[in-house]
Amino acid sequence: MNPNYRWLCLAIGLAAAGPVDGAPLFEEEAVLEIGLTGPLSELFSNRAERVEYPFTLETGGAGFELDVRVRGKSRIRVCDFPPLRLNFERGHTAGTAFAGQHRLKLVTHCINDDRGEIDLLEEYVAYRLFRVLSDFSYRVRLLRLRYADSTGKLDHGARERFGFVIESTRELAARTGTEPLDLAALRLSRVHSDQAARVFVFQYLIGNTDWSFVTSDGEQHCCHNGKLLSGGDGIYYVPFDFDLAGLVNAPYAKPDPSLRLRNVRKRRYRGYCMDDAALQSALRQVVAERANLLGVAASTPGLDAADRTRITEYLESFFERAADEQKMLKSFARQCLD
Repeated sequence: MNPNYRWLCLAIGLAAAGPVDGAPLFEEEAVLEIGLTGPLSELFSNRAERVEYPFTLETGGAGFELDVRVRGKSRIRVCDFPPLRLNFERGHTAGTAFAGQHRLKLVTHCINDDRGEIDLLEEYVAYRLFRVLSDFSYRVRLLRLRYADSTGKLDHGARERFGFVIESTRELAARTGTEPLDLAALRLSRVHSDQAARVFVFQYLIGNTDWSFVTSDGEQHCCHNGKLLSGGDGIYYVPFDFDLAGLVNAPYAKPDPSLRLRNVRKRRYRGYCMDDAALQSALRQVVAERANLLGVAASTPGLDAADRTRITEYLESFFERAADEQKMLKSFARQCLD
């Protein structure tokens, strides 16, 4: 069968089927109030084992049981409150905002203080920024969580905090008419050029160098902090994990020593060398979306005026440089990876 025809059939079939299981969670942007109760202290004490524990989740007047475990790599080591994976039993979530969900990543506040919560909201902003630029991006939903530790040992600073859940790759693939793809290595020639260029410029915009098209140490599949989706017109790299970006500037974030950057707020282009026209088009798209991108911080709950100003100033410093398009493109060409 012609491969393009096969992908067309897949896309038509998925479109006819609608959202995965009619999942409503990411169709709205309002903050979702959540209660999460379980043995949190025990979970954190045994974080290295990544054992699942039974929890109860309450939302919208309904409650149901689920399993929760710790997840993550660097954050599992540095966080007071590490990120979690929520595993739902099918059928238990019917009639709630989590209907149709199976496994979800929950991004937590990491450090049990207000700074940790602001870092989380800034990473949430980063996900929403890329949503402005590409449909091939993870949707996120902001939560206001009331944590209750059934062992009674949870730090007071962790008991009510913002968090957000990330759309599953399964749902992302269904939404975009693609299929998740696992590869040991990736050639740039196979990557959808427009998506790749958008990723390159976006990562520079937020000051993120913690990503690549290369398999990271300890991983079997490509790529570092990105998921691959296969479609009829190429492979799409979809980025995630932005906590080490300059936009967030988390207290534990340090640039790779090989980059010789003083701190993560200093931008460094880490895109791969590619067609100038695609990169120019992506840069112009980002510049054209300036108002919408700046509006993301303005519309994010939980941020005060100082937080929004800090985010805006960081993004504006990119747009000031981008005003000289040719100079920026030349700097990209000097720094691009072969």
